[in-house]
Amino acid sequence: MLDLTEVSERRACRLAGLSRDAFRHPPVPSAAVCDLSARLVELAQTRRRFDYRRLHDLLRPEFPAVNHKKVYRLYREAKLAVRRRKKAQRPLAERQPLSVATALNTVWSMDFVSDALANGRRLKCLTIADDFSHECIDIVVDHGISGAYVTRILDQAACFRDYPRAVRTDNGPEFTSRTFIAWTQQHGIEHLLIEPGRPMQNGYIESFNGKFRDECLNEHWFTSLAQARDVIADWRHDYNEVRPHSSCGRIPPAQFAARHRAQQVNCTVTFNPGLPQ
Repeated sequence: MLDLTEVSERRACRLAGLSRDAFRHPPVPSAAVCDLSARLVELAQTRRRFDYRRLHDLLRPEFPAVNHKKVYRLYREAKLAVRRRKKAQRPLAERQPLSVATALNTVWSMDFVSDALANGRRLKCLTIADDFSHECIDIVVDHGISGAYVTRILDQAACFRDYPRAVRTDNGPEFTSRTFIAWTQQHGIEHLLIEPGRPMQNGYIESFNGKFRDECLNEHWFTSLAQARDVIADWRHDYNEVRPHSSCGRIPPAQFAARHRAQQVNCTVTFNPGLPQ
């Protein structure tokens, strides 16, 4: 048996296939790697629910030459892995298919998210998202939101985006009120109601609401309605303009929607039969 304490450095390095220079001088990260690692940790602390793939998407504008494998190595070294949540065991049930939107303004999904101020007073948030671009159209925050309030918000959104072909909601009293039903009939909008107790039939807005709770509501302690509106408006801007979305080709939803609008304009100009050829 060979006693390792009696083996010289030269022989040990030869047996291990390691150069003596590498043994004596461990690798030191370059300044560029240190900058990348520091920026990665900074982003991970700001966006605690992001994995290394999404962090890499945010790093690409600043570090275009860095691939996801290097980001993953630094991510592991810094021990930034997100703890996985335990999924509740639910009985298997037949799922209703969720229709896929094929263009902007095809379907808008809506739902309510509840929160509270520091003094215990209730906050109600109406979230509205486009199923195709995953862009958040609006998040309305107030102490109470009626069916008439919802229709006013949708009319305001339509001034900039036009009216959708359909809206998808649950069976809440705001969405089954006479005011809301009359509004959909007046504008020729199809009202897609999900079955009671089947939130996954409204899966797009449920997914959005999960991100909204994790990244905004659970990260802030609201002391007033005005503060809640300001913080939520900032988060909505970040979600639409900065935060990459995997379903949009790992770019922000607003950028994805802008590209699609530009393609529609180009197609209209190219195939317009009234234009001279």
